Amino acid sequence: MILSTTPQIEGYRIREYKGVVTGETIIGANFLKDFMAGIRDIVGGRSSSYEKVLRQAKDTAMQEMTERAYAMGANAIVGIDIDYETIGKDNSMLMVATSGTAVVI
Repeated sequence: MILSTTPQIEGYRIREYKGVVTGETIIGANFLKDFMAGIRDIVGGRSSSYEKVLRQAKDTAMQEMTERAYAMGANAIVGIDIDYETIGKDNSMLMVATSGTAVVI
């Protein structure tokens, strides 16, 4: 599966549009990660625990979207968009939503 944020893939012609595909994941951040991130905010530096969770959430959403495209008979997804939002009580959860157009190249 070729994945691209661009509307086309250089060197390939889109032969068929299968439709819009999406992937979503919601991950809660636990207290320890929040505490450690708060300390890093005070003393400076990056929050590797949050970065890891963010990467896992994105990868999960992308995988879900890719599986849906395969089920439609696509071999590529173009125009991919990745959105990040905090949701829930006190914004305690992270939602990652991906979308794109499943195509056959």
